[in-house]
Amino acid sequence: MDYIFERKINYYETDGMGIVHHSNYIRYLEEARCYWLDNYDMPYSSFEKQGINIPVLAVNCEYKHHVTFDNTIQIKVFVKEYNGVRMTIGYDIRDKKTGNVVIIAETKHCFTDKNLRAVNLKKRLPEFDKKLRDLSSNT
Repeated sequence: MDYIFERKINYYETDGMGIVHHSNYIRYLEEARCYWLDNYDMPYSSFEKQGINIPVLAVNCEYKHHVTFDNTIQIKVFVKEYNGVRMTIGYDIRDKKTGNVVIIAETKHCFTDKNLRAVNLKKRLPEFDKKLRDLSSNT
């Protein structure tokens, strides 16, 4: 199941050429991922209250087109892979007005305790494990 997050581009996010600086897209991915978790009743804070962190292991972005101040982007967020301990989240960012693909991206994550030891969600948060399995089976 896909989730679409919309975000308007702020002036301060642009560079000397008037386009969004490439580093800001990593922030957009995180914003979209957090809102995506909220949307499926798995807020990041719920993981943290249970002593679970979700560190980023890798980020991969392929830049296709640029956007500028005042554009609105739509970020489609979806589960590419999930096994209970690790997950890969996919992102398709488009310019809302033109439909142009802005970037295709993915982030890889794992679930850990406070000491950064791997955690299996099926054992620690079975209700979240089920939601993530359901979301990954719909892709």
